[in-house]
Amino acid sequence: MSSSERRRFIKELLINRKEPQKGQDLAKEYGVTRQVIVKDIAILRAEGLNVIATPEGYITPKENKHKIKRIIAVSHRSENIEDELTCIVKFGGTIEDVIIEHPLYGEMRGMLMIKTLYDVQNFIEKFKQYKAEPLSTLTGGVHIHTIEADNEEIIDRIIKELKERKYLISD
Repeated sequence: MSSSERRRFIKELLINRKEPQKGQDLAKEYGVTRQVIVKDIAILRAEGLNVIATPEGYITPKENKHKIKRIIAVSHRSENIEDELTCIVKFGGTIEDVIIEHPLYGEMRGMLMIKTLYDVQNFIEKFKQYKAEPLSTLTGGVHIHTIEADNEEIIDRIIKELKERKYLISD
């Protein structure tokens, strides 16, 4: 199989599947190294395919015009990450990303795509497993999330809960 054929198959797979595809699994399926898959993904992005690398694997976002998105600014300590994420998903919100404004690098974004309590638990387990530091440690706990929900009422409930827990940054 040529590299262009492999990329065509990967592109179709990412477009047609809802669940993230791990680079390691793609490499095994196509008999190449994971680094070859990373290169393939870079080429697909350069060709205009919107591919997001999440902790669970590669996905292409499926646009849902009926969803509401809101960007929120929050601040808290590292030990409150699980509680903050849980506040959002328990009402039906999805945390698409985490963004910080770094003084040297500018905007830094990590794609999360956390939709369920299971996703929160999985993220926290990996966080501990990798002994990772959150991006927000670079900004004293301040960070931004893009959240998505089915309607404004859900967004309002999420914001109310985050305010009550003193995570939301407001005037």
